Amino acid sequence: MLTIPKHFIDDIISHAKEAAPLECCGILAGKDGTVTDMYKMNNTENDPDKYLMDAKEQFAVVKDIRAKGIDMLAIYHSHPHSPARPSGIDTKLAFYPDAIYIIISLQDSEMPVIKGFLIRDGKVEETAIKIN
Repeated sequence: MLTIPKHFIDDIISHAKEAAPLECCGILAGKDGTVTDMYKMNNTENDPDKYLMDAKEQFAVVKDIRAKGIDMLAIYHSHPHSPARPSGIDTKLAFYPDAIYIIISLQDSEMPVIKGFLIRDGKVEETAIKIN
């Protein structure tokens, strides 16, 4: 199970609302399944149904995570107009089988929905997220 402090959830929702109508994206890192660090990333796609993290930013984040001795726990992105479940392209581009993929749906911007998924070998499985 992934534990995310509420202030990070609030930051993720704010990031998603700021990026709308495009998708936002970012990385969550920490230790022993608890998030301690959040990295907002730039989405290089100009498309409301896709995200792609800037490669230079991603490299810098991975370097920082290693330097801190923590682990990449999750990758998050938003769905501004669709449900909180992985799209076909999300599943196809899930290159980190040990990361939890968090999707924030803004279909109802007053009541965002956040769900976590494990995506391995094209198989999607919802997983629990604990908000602390």
